[in-house]
Amino acid sequence: MKNLIVALFSAIFLFSCSEKQEPQTAKKETSAGSIFMLDSKWQNQDGKELQLKDLKGKNLVVVMIFTSCTTACPILVADMQKIESKIDKNKLKETTMVLVSIDPENDTPEVLKAYAKQRNMDGEPWLFLRSDKESVRELANVLAVKYKKISPIVFSHSNIISVFNKNGEMVSQVEGTVKSEEIAQTVNGLN
Repeated sequence: MKNLIVALFSAIFLFSCSEKQEPQTAKKETSAGSIFMLDSKWQNQDGKELQLKDLKGKNLVVVMIFTSCTTACPILVADMQKIESKIDKNKLKETTMVLVSIDPENDTPEVLKAYAKQRNMDGEPWLFLRSDKESVRELANVLAVKYKKISPIVFSHSNIISVFNKNGEMVSQVEGTVKSEEIAQTVNGLN
């Protein structure tokens, strides 16, 4: 009887230990605070469909723009280019510079591709994304970017650049005038 009780407690102990390890492993893969938890579908400038979790394993520098913008967006794009130029070349191989359109109706993959080529931002590490209005709004909320359509081709929007580590966790966010050196240093310091 004593051996049966010891065996029963041993089985319960082993069973309870194995259950606790499984959620910890899953948590390490993608934390609840990860941008990769969003399950929305996106299109890149080549028309290829992807999800944000497909970017896992790369550090991300993210900004929201629209291509017909003639005021703040050109400044944000120039800031992204300055940041890219100041990231260590080895770290840049581990980084994706992501520009997300807040105007998916007009910013088709073809428009995004032409915009990227015009600004010498085609190819690695540049990625332009568009999605449906709901997915764009969801991502904007995660990034704390506020935007409002004020005419068929003009939006009022926040000027925010966000940095995410390889697990999709936000590590830095800068609003307004961007100090590209500081953001590049943040990216250079990521694992």
